[in-house]
Amino acid sequence: MPKGQIRKALSGFYYVQDGEQFIQCRGRGVFRNRGVNPLVGDYVDYEVEGSSDGTITIVHERKNALVRPPIANIDQALLVFSLTEPDFNPLLLDRFLVVVESFNVEPIICLTKTDLITESEMAKIRPFINDYRAIGYQIIETFKDDEELVANIAPVLKGKISVLAGQSGVGKSTLLNTVLPSLNLKTGIISQALGRGKHTTRHVELVEVCEGLLADTPGFSSFDFDEIDKEQLSYCFPEFRAVSDSCKFRECLHISEPKCAVLAGVQSGEIKAYRYKHYVKFLDEINERKPRY
Repeated sequence: MPKGQIRKALSGFYYVQDGEQFIQCRGRGVFRNRGVNPLVGDYVDYEVEGSSDGTITIVHERKNALVRPPIANIDQALLVFSLTEPDFNPLLLDRFLVVVESFNVEPIICLTKTDLITESEMAKIRPFINDYRAIGYQIIETFKDDEELVANIAPVLKGKISVLAGQSGVGKSTLLNTVLPSLNLKTGIISQALGRGKHTTRHVELVEVCEGLLADTPGFSSFDFDEIDKEQLSYCFPEFRAVSDSCKFRECLHISEPKCAVLAGVQSGEIKAYRYKHYVKFLDEINERKPRY
C-alpha cells in the first residue's frame, strides 16, 4: 500500500506527498469513529482513487502532536524573542521553553533586533544568554537584513520538521521574509502539482526549506500549562532533569523536601535562582488549575 506524509490539510482534504507526487486524500470514516483526526506531519498509508485522489487508511504512530497549530511529529520549535521592542523577558521565554519541552519538541532560541539595543542594555542581557547556552539550548542571534541569517539557520532547519513561535512584534515575519525567499521556498508546490489555484484560507502546511520542513503557520497560539502535570514540570527544565535522580524522594517537587538535589543546586549556584523562581511560579499555576474530569 502506498505511503506518504501529510503536508497540508484544508477543508477536509489531506494532501499527501509520496515521492515527487501529491495525492489529495480524504480520511476514512473509521478515523472519526475512533476520535482520530489525521494531522499535517502524519505519516500515512493511503489507497489510490484516480490519478491524484485517494483515501487515507492508516495513520502511523506519532512522536508528538500539537493542538494549536494542529500538526504532528514536530522535531523542533524556533522560539523567536526580541531583545527590545518588546523587551527581552526571561519569564516568558521560560514559559515557552517549558511548553515546548512538554511536547518532546526541541527548542531553538532565536533572538532578534540585536542591532537595536545599546551596549549597556546588552551587557544586562548577555548573562541570561550565556546561562541558556550553558543549560544546553541552541541560540541564534540576528537582526533585520542580517546577511548571515540564512547561513546560520540553514543547518538548524536541515532534516528537521520545525515550527515558529513567539509573541507579537518580535520579528517572526521579518525572519520568515529573510529566510524563505533566500532558500527559494516553493509555497505553491502543492497547488501547482494538483493543478488548483492557491487557497487564501489560513491553514497548516509543511513546506520544504533547506532540506527540512517548516510549518507555514502562525505557530503556537497557546502557552498555558493545561497539559502539564506538576510531577512532569521539573522534567521540562533540563538542568533540573540532570540532577533530580539524586533527590531523596522519587516524586520530589523540589520545594521543601529534604535532600533535594535541585534545591542544593540552587544553593550552590549550579541552578540559576531566577530559573528556580520561574519553576515555583509555574508549579503554583498548575496547582491552582481547576481539576480535569
